[in-house]
Amino acid sequence: ALRDRMLPDEAVQLAAQLPTLVRGCYFAGWHPADKPLKYRDKQTFLARVQQGAPNITSDELELTVTAVFHRLSTEIPGGETDQVRDQLPADVRELWARSAL
Repeated sequence: ALRDRMLPDEAVQLAAQLPTLVRGCYFAGWHPADKPLKYRDKQTFLARVQQGAPNITSDELELTVTAVFHRLSTEIPGGETDQVRDQLPADVRELWARSAL
């Protein structure tokens, strides 16, 4: 969901920071020609996350996304995560801000 909301160049730059195994999953099924997707709300983002991870319950979605954002923030240099975060709708960026707490 995150990759598909980003400009393709930014998605590739983020991928370069990921471990090899994660990078393979990240690119699986990616079609950059129609990206980024242009939705502007948190609910659409969370719905896309749930499409890709159907075992995550609706109650766990925000917690899971926040945990992933926290992990990205702690493992990837700040400048790169800032660029990724800045491409997201404001209410999705709020989930990223919560990850810092």
